[in-house]
Amino acid sequence: MTTRTDAPTRREQILREAARLFAERGFHGVGVDEIGAAVGISGPGLYRHFAGKDAMLAELLVGISERLLDGGRRRVAESGGDPEALLSALIDGHIDFALHDQSLITLHDRELDRLRDADRKRVRQLQRQYVELWVDAVRRAYPPLGEDDARAAVHAVFGLLNSTPHLAGALTGRPTTGALLHRLARGAFAAAPPDVPTAP
Repeated sequence: MTTRTDAPTRREQILREAARLFAERGFHGVGVDEIGAAVGISGPGLYRHFAGKDAMLAELLVGISERLLDGGRRRVAESGGDPEALLSALIDGHIDFALHDQSLITLHDRELDRLRDADRKRVRQLQRQYVELWVDAVRRAYPPLGEDDARAAVHAVFGLLNSTPHLAGALTGRPTTGALLHRLARGAFAAAPPDVPTAP
């Protein structure tokens, strides 16, 4: 899993605080002035970076969908065709997202419908591509698994990994949480293929 060491830009700081506040209090419960105060600039100063709250929300949700898909494609390219290595890399990449970007998971669940139609369609398109990338990886790792079952398994594992906002301090503060989530995800995929009858 990756760790972030680069100092965030002002634009990234604004997006991070906007995501946190939107997740805590809802999109309509947060004003531009409050987002500005969280990063130490006046509310009107935010308009040098974003046209408004709608633009922030769109960049947050479209941006994370793009980042997940780009990361998935990079892991495919780096896997060298090894199905097991690829699936493990995809799981680790998504766990990194789930542990570090919990506000974005909450935002997606609550606020996706607030996006403009074009932005919402873009998010859905990116998500479908990301899912299909996983479906292909899962079927390579578990050849007996049919396409529909693989897709169902992928969505189930996403539900598991994206549950981190609901774990509160019970798990997310533990250094072993990523390893636990990885084991659970692999266990779910391993349980998905149907039992193959043995010859009598």
